[in-house]
Amino acid sequence: MSLMTDPPGAARLSVRVRRNTVGAHDAAQRSGFLDALAAGRLPWEAYADLTAQHWFIYEALESAATTMADDPVVGTFLFPELRRLPSLEADLQFLYGPRWADRLFALPATTVYCTRLRDVAHRAATGFVAHQYTRYIGDLSGGQYLGPAIAQSYGLPGADGHRFFVFAGVDPSAFKSHYRALLDAAPWTLAEQDEFIAEVTGAYRLNIAVLDELQSRWG
Repeated sequence: MSLMTDPPGAARLSVRVRRNTVGAHDAAQRSGFLDALAAGRLPWEAYADLTAQHWFIYEALESAATTMADDPVVGTFLFPELRRLPSLEADLQFLYGPRWADRLFALPATTVYCTRLRDVAHRAATGFVAHQYTRYIGDLSGGQYLGPAIAQSYGLPGADGHRFFVFAGVDPSAFKSHYRALLDAAPWTLAEQDEFIAEVTGAYRLNIAVLDELQSRWG
């Protein structure tokens, strides 16, 4: 079943995706786990656990970026300045120490998320861009509040431990405007646009499931 609620051609893709995923987006923004972290109500290990889950998700996403780099549509959406793995690994070393990789494990919800991401993002531009949009545009939106709040709540010095939230040289507002223009210019059929919107909705739900599992562990 198509998620489209507008007549064909009635709205740009960037407008349609926001309109048709607003419920899932708002549900993700209302995460009790993130609110508790921002307020410093959880142990620092809960934040370290979130960072670890992010590593698995972004490893899956950024490996797909490498696989799909030659796709003509995906190529227009690749921005080296957005890559999060180096920052995540610096954060994990700060939080867990030099043997951080030995201490990570993916939660069941994270495994489900990564499995879906690998399935769709390695084989179709719509799948890759849907997951990229959900993650990076979120990082450049609510993440810009969450990062400083966590740093203050847990006494993280400078950028140490929260580099994931810092996009050096990126103006979030300008970048998001540019990204919306790229979405509107993507040469997708209406069916492909619907696939993209459906996958964005699914990606939000997968993210919510990870946050809910973290809440159960640490809340």
